[in-house]
Amino acid sequence: MKILLTTTSFQDTPGAHHTCLEASGFEVVRARGPLNEAQMLALLAEHGPFDGLLNGDDHISARVIDAAGERLRVIAKYGIGLDSIDVAHATARRIPVLYTPGVNHTTVAEHAFGLMIALAKDFWGHSRDVKAGQWSRRTGHELMGKTLGVLGLGRIGQEVVKRARAFGMPCVAFSPHWPEEFARQHDILRVESAEAVLPLADVVSLHMGLTEVTRGFINARTLATMKRGAYLINTARGGLVVEDDIVSACRSGQLAGYGTDVLEEEPMRAGHPFQTIDTILVTPHIGSRTFESVERQALRAVTNLVEYLTGGSDFIQANRF
Repeated sequence: MKILLTTTSFQDTPGAHHTCLEASGFEVVRARGPLNEAQMLALLAEHGPFDGLLNGDDHISARVIDAAGERLRVIAKYGIGLDSIDVAHATARRIPVLYTPGVNHTTVAEHAFGLMIALAKDFWGHSRDVKAGQWSRRTGHELMGKTLGVLGLGRIGQEVVKRARAFGMPCVAFSPHWPEEFARQHDILRVESAEAVLPLADVVSLHMGLTEVTRGFINARTLATMKRGAYLINTARGGLVVEDDIVSACRSGQLAGYGTDVLEEEPMRAGHPFQTIDTILVTPHIGSRTFESVERQALRAVTNLVEYLTGGSDFIQANRF
């Protein structure tokens, strides 16, 4: 069996996942993602064919799937977001797409909450000033008593709510799949739509999947419905927001700050307007990149891959055919 491995945190972080992959006896070709379509096509042409792809946020388009040829048996995603994979085309080709739910929700929730605190207290700006020899002290905000709006109450959204309630934050939420018991236990106000959350919240945290419906959900129109001076947090997908509209909202003060771990295009391009706005805090898609989470996620991903290719049953499949 021959595998193309492209996820960098899998490769860079020690743990049992390496032992598991080595024990499989598979031939492994390594590259460092995330890779765009052209880069994936070039790798397939140079090193293919492959029996399986073990990938992160690489662009696995229909062209990539077809270029992999008839030998490709499985796509094993390291992570849960499938928007970079043409799942419909893989399904039409009867290629299973495996993924790793339930392994990184706590660490991503911690990251989201860290962005909230950092913006409310302006940690980045104060640290920058002190290091530059300036003892400038700006007044920040408490989170206690501020309303948190959560868009999406999956595993990550629920973990964010737990932390918010511990900080004394009332919560309002919309989720297409409503967790009745959890919402009752944590006293979450339910509203009828994602847009209905926005005017009620002092902080909005995005935990939605990226689809054609949700792409660009946060835009000039929806930003205008938010409380003036609210904070927006995004640890989901960069495509959920219109980045130019975020810049305008931060410059005007409609947003007090935007904290994001994700961008529409990653890595950030030179001259990106976010680079000029002090109230925009960006981290390089590291929300799930902790030693603990990486090992759990990597072990789940490699277990999925090995189990499927060796005829086992311990794998988690996202598509059905």
